[in-house]
Amino acid sequence: MSETKQNKTTQTRMIIDAGGKTITLIGTAHVSMNSIEEVRQSIVEDQPDMVCIELDQGRYDAMTSNSWEKLNMAKVFKEGKGFLLMANLVLAGFQRRLGSELGVKPGEEMKTALETAKELNIPHALCDREVQITLQRAWSKCGLWSRSKLLASLLASAFTTEKLSKEEIENLKNRSELDGMMNELASYLPAVKETLIDERDRFLAAKIWSSGGTRPLAVVGAGHMEGIKVHVEKIAAGEESADVEDLNQIPPRGFFSRLVPFIIPSIILAMLAYGFYKLGVSSSLSMILTWLFWNGGLAALGAIIALGHPLSILVSMLGAPITSATPVIGVGVLSGLTEIYLRKPRVEDAQSINDDIGSLKGLYRNRIIHALLVFFLSSLGSMAGTFIAIPSIAGQLFK
Repeated sequence: MSETKQNKTTQTRMIIDAGGKTITLIGTAHVSMNSIEEVRQSIVEDQPDMVCIELDQGRYDAMTSNSWEKLNMAKVFKEGKGFLLMANLVLAGFQRRLGSELGVKPGEEMKTALETAKELNIPHALCDREVQITLQRAWSKCGLWSRSKLLASLLASAFTTEKLSKEEIENLKNRSELDGMMNELASYLPAVKETLIDERDRFLAAKIWSSGGTRPLAVVGAGHMEGIKVHVEKIAAGEESADVEDLNQIPPRGFFSRLVPFIIPSIILAMLAYGFYKLGVSSSLSMILTWLFWNGGLAALGAIIALGHPLSILVSMLGAPITSATPVIGVGVLSGLTEIYLRKPRVEDAQSINDDIGSLKGLYRNRIIHALLVFFLSSLGSMAGTFIAIPSIAGQLFK
């Protein structure tokens, strides 16, 4: 049995009575001043025996200390985690831009919940899944088309100047607004919606249920409230397990996913070899120049847009045609490594990254973010060049 009510400041509050527990959910908009005030007030008035917070250990560490100073960018690129880090920063930057317009730091309501719990000597629990695992699971579930759409969305988000009013921010907590947002996300990228929302609803519900309290109060994003309620009631009824270790696993790549990196290089090399034997040296050279022009040219253009170092641009131009024809490494790794070698990140870059990610000027000024931008845009350019060059070469081959 559950009860939902709306208080004076549009702060959503839901009470779930299930399995001998009374769980109070406080829904927030993450960049809302009203959310911060209501979180503190709810904990003080309710005096729960446990405060659960929609944070993972990584984000908690980032809030309480500057974990960016320990970041090894070369390792990030070499381990193929550039896209994951870029996605993480873009999502954080979008929230930060919204918060800066209202004078609120993203996640401030979570920090307030932590501080209030400590002041009142109430135990607290971090109940969210590690963001890197969430992003890796989302990426692994996307096909080629979904990944392309996700990259386009990231690019648009990184450069957007769209502003939301205070009223629009507060409306994010209204269920009708949230339903529309979730439905739009589900239709646009179903696999990402499942990982970012549905899986986390289940994960949060299980962690809140297992937190140890009989009267826990959980501070969560308002969009998770209905999902958490459904899963809590299923756990209480024995229809679902509170063990969510399966949601911490990265799904193994399927046979086709493992095959994809070899398909494009095979097509390219097969077309060039066939063109050499069928049409001769001059036609083969023409196809090679087409490949170099589109792949290398658009990768270099991406590095130029990112304001990369001249040598990073050159590496993008020369490296893209080679890396795109092999399944081993992407051009973004080469351009990113070149950028951080020539423009080594400074201590102040790590210290100001949370502020710089929220502005277009900061994206280019901060050497950590700038290297990621060179990596991202040169990779995107190479990808676009590949999909333009292949039909162009095929046209020359079969004309």
